[in-house]
Formats: sequence, structure tokens, C-alpha cells
Amino acid sequence: MRDDQPSGCTRRDAIGRTAALVGLPALLPWSHVSSVASGTPAASAASAPAPATGAAWPRYEQAMVIDCLASPGPFNTTQPATPLSDAMVRNAAASGITGINLTVNGDDFPSTMRRIGTWERELNVHGDVLMRVRSVRDLAEAKRTKRLGIIYGFQGVQPIGSDLSTIATFAAFGVKIVQLTYNTRSLVGDGSLEPGNAGLSSFGREVVAELEKQKVLVDLSHCGQRTTADGIAVAKGPVSITHSGCAALADVPRNKRDVELKAMADKGGVIGIYLMPFLTPGRQPTLDDVVQHIEHAVNVCGEDHVGIGSDLSITPHDVTEEYKRDHRDFVARRQKAGIAAPGEDPNVYFFVPDLNTPRRLERIAEALAARRHPDARIEKIIGGNFVRLMRDVWGD
Repeated sequence: MRDDQPSGCTRRDAIGRTAALVGLPALLPWSHVSSVASGTPAASAASAPAPATGAAWPRYEQAMVIDCLASPGPFNTTQPATPLSDAMVRNAAASGITGINLTVNGDDFPSTMRRIGTWERELNVHGDVLMRVRSVRDLAEAKRTKRLGIIYGFQGVQPIGSDLSTIATFAAFGVKIVQLTYNTRSLVGDGSLEPGNAGLSSFGREVVAELEKQKVLVDLSHCGQRTTADGIAVAKGPVSITHSGCAALADVPRNKRDVELKAMADKGGVIGIYLMPFLTPGRQPTLDDVVQHIEHAVNVCGEDHVGIGSDLSITPHDVTEEYKRDHRDFVARRQKAGIAAPGEDPNVYFFVPDLNTPRRLERIAEALAARRHPDARIEKIIGGNFVRLMRDVWGD
């Protein structure tokens, strides 16, 4: 455990701790760049946990804070996701996050059920810090009791196979968000790395209809361009892009073009900006870069349709020699399997150095406040928009 991670405190004490924000000298205040109204578009670094340098955004403790792709355990690593260490549990408690979309799928039905079982065990063992979330009412309870809400999600539909009935089964076990594809081709459609870019299949259209019937949020994050566009068009209600970036700022397959972002927003959906090197191919992104992607998305989509999906563990990265070896191995495995996206580099780590803290969403909020975004907009971006979307889809 690092000396600068929370330790020796109760859950409530840990949650009460605040972290601060680094400055953004490279960016002009938002008011000098855009006058976006609600829903209306307008025109390698340090690796240690980011230091505290000032006061935090004052409304963070009251806000509903959603990270729409994260984990309390190891993520994007060769290390097993569970069991959670004491430090991981403390960091989850200290984060101030109300709810996360947690990836639980395996490659088939049995492996997925085993993964769900391991997380059920963690939820039972750490019930004072973690809470199952299957409704917006549950999110409100997680906020009231200062726990981290766990929303089960899939990144790909391999567990469903060709049997639509399994969607209802997984929904009954608490799966509330399903991404239609990963990076490659599946029975549902083409992922972002598939050169054919064939779009949503006939079966994929049936999957979307069944997900909506079961009140499961459709996620298009890793989908190819045509699959993304088809998913938005075929869905009767709003959909999500839980973790991606803006192709207008970094034109790589994992980022979304403005035309897809606008279509998603027009249907009521939300994009979560991730904290990954796809924001800035060839180097680790900075907080400035994250803010630029957020602001571009707000320009394109409007402030009601942008959130955060970090694609990270809540626990800060500690870049030791062991960490470096593990990262190289992780990227090599993905490259060999043909699922590594452009921007995945053995020498570029998967996090934002000046957001390397459990309170990263608080720092994003403070950065937006420093850019003169109004508090109401900030509250939407750090969680309110995803809560609204979940209510629209889940029906509570």
C-alpha cells in the first residue's frame, strides 16, 4: 500500500476525504470559447498518485456521481479482478462515486455466471462499502448510505451466443448494461477494428429489441461506425456510448465521429468520455486533454448528453517495475489476440497521471468549474446525465 493512499480510517472517514485539482493553464476559460446552452451545441508523465493542491469542487459530496465503466478491483491488467484487497476497498470508499458500470461478462454463459458469482461474494463481504444496483432507487440508496453502487455490465454479447432468451436470464441476475460488440466481428455486428465495417446484423437487431424489452441499456462503445449508427437507428429509445472519445480530436477507431454523437444525443443518449490514451494517441492524456474531449462532446451533443466512463480501476496506478512488466504483457496478449486497438502501446500506460486518484471525478468537476462551466452542467457531466438515462431505460 502506498503512503499517499487512504489508510487507517473508517469507511465514512475515507469518503469524507477530499482531493484537489491541478490547474489548466493551457486552456482558455470555457466562457471565452463557447456559449453552449442546455442541450444546444455551439461553435508521458508522472505516474504517482496525483498530489492535492487546493480545495475540491464544493458540490461533489451532494452530487450523484457515475463512472460508466470502472472497477473497484484491477482493470485492464493481467491481474485477477477479485478478491479485492483492503486498499482497493478503502479506495472505493474514498472515491465519492455513487455508481459504476462493472464489466462481468466472460467468453460464454458458464464463465459469465462464475464472474457474477465472484462479484456477489465481494458484495456480501464488503456490504458496508459496496452495494448492488438494479434501479435508480438503488443508486439513490447508495448515495444516501455513502456506498459504491455496482451495476453489472457486459462488453460484448458472447455470453448470449445465439439464444435471445439468455438476455432475460442475465437481466434477472442484475445485468443492466450490455455493449453490442467488442473490437472484432460477432454475431451481432462489427466492432471498431473490423475493416469490413458491415454494421448491425439481422440477429443484432433482434438483440437490440430484446435488450430494450428487458429494460437493459444498450451500449455502443466498442462498435464499428456502421454498427454504432445502426444501433442508434434501430433502438426505439435512448442508447449509450459508455466509454469513448471524440474522433474529431483524435481520429482512431475507438473514438466516435460527430455524426454518431449527434445522432445518439438526438435520441436522448449519453457518451462517457474515457481516461485512456485513445484521447491522445502516442502518449498518456492529461487533464487538459480530457477536458477538451468533454467540451467538444458538449458542443456536439449538448450538456444533457455527456458523462464520464473512465475505463479504469478506482485504485490509483503505482508504476513499479512489476506494473511495467504486467502492462507490456497485457498489451502483448491483446495484440496477439487481435483485439488491441490503435493507441494501445506497451510504453503508454492506461491512465491520466494528473487524475491518478480515487477522487478523479471530483478533479474533473473542479477542472470544469475552473473553465467557468456552471455548477448545474458539471453535476450533469459527472453523473446526472447517466442517472437520467438509466431512469429512462430502466423505467424507475
